Amino acid sequence: MSKPEILAVGGTMPYVASRLEAAFTVHALPKDEAGFAALSGVRAIAMAGSKAMLDAGLMARLPALEIIANFGVGYDSIDADAAASRGIIVTNTPDVLTEEVADLALGLLLGTIRQLPQADRYLRAGQWLQKPYPLTTSLRTRSIGIVGLGRIGKAVARRLEAFGVPIAYHGRSRQADVPYRYYPSLLAMAADVDTLVSVAPGGEQTRHLINADVLKALGPDGIVVNVGRGSVVDEAALIAALRDKLILSAGLDVFEDEPRVPAELIGMDHVMLLPHVGSASHHTREGMGQLQIDNLTSWFAGKGPLTPVAETPWPRR
Repeated sequence: MSKPEILAVGGTMPYVASRLEAAFTVHALPKDEAGFAALSGVRAIAMAGSKAMLDAGLMARLPALEIIANFGVGYDSIDADAAASRGIIVTNTPDVLTEEVADLALGLLLGTIRQLPQADRYLRAGQWLQKPYPLTTSLRTRSIGIVGLGRIGKAVARRLEAFGVPIAYHGRSRQADVPYRYYPSLLAMAADVDTLVSVAPGGEQTRHLINADVLKALGPDGIVVNVGRGSVVDEAALIAALRDKLILSAGLDVFEDEPRVPAELIGMDHVMLLPHVGSASHHTREGMGQLQIDNLTSWFAGKGPLTPVAETPWPRR
């Protein structure tokens, strides 16, 4: 029996690529229109870290397409509504990266508050020989507002509970099973806390959710940490707020136009910047890859997808 044909889009990990090639006939994304003629039998897409938008136009070129398996929790590069309208299932990789990203969020938060990268550079430059490093702000005195209390947001909150800091959250709706204070208005929450930790997904509904007004409400001691999607923060407004000392600092693992990071941010010494490494451990990335593969193998075995996204539920409505 011939292996199902799939299309690999984006930078697939070697571990995942070898497993895909063993189970499927894998095609690369064509470089021109003529190349799509050879893809009429493609039934699945394995999507990973691509800047290209997987939109209705691309789906229409693949008449046999049944399922899109995304490598990652966020799937804002896939038009899931368009997929749903064509009867195409979209899957992602929740849960397997929750704890890793939450760990990184706490590391980024602590590193930003206590200025760990700056202190490291201070020592390496020999400045400790002249005088001690200046005192920093503290997590002890802070109140945290989480933007997006999903799986990762809750994992971040559980970790913060151990530090004994007040925790609040903003999202589309109140959640009955959590003890944290809920704010239907992000602006109101920003006015009441001094630290925002964003784990919100991308997309038009959350684009520039953290804007100039929110940053101003956060105040001069304010800190923004973002491990969700870069598009959630208005980067130009953030740069202006940091430059004009409307807020104190920021810790960012994600950016609006990755991997391009604004020179203004890079030139600031009072921020902590990471190259989107929230889930970037061997352990977690292999788990994500395995779930991506498992979604495809389960589908072609006739068992349905394991982790369909909300727009394309299974069984179909």
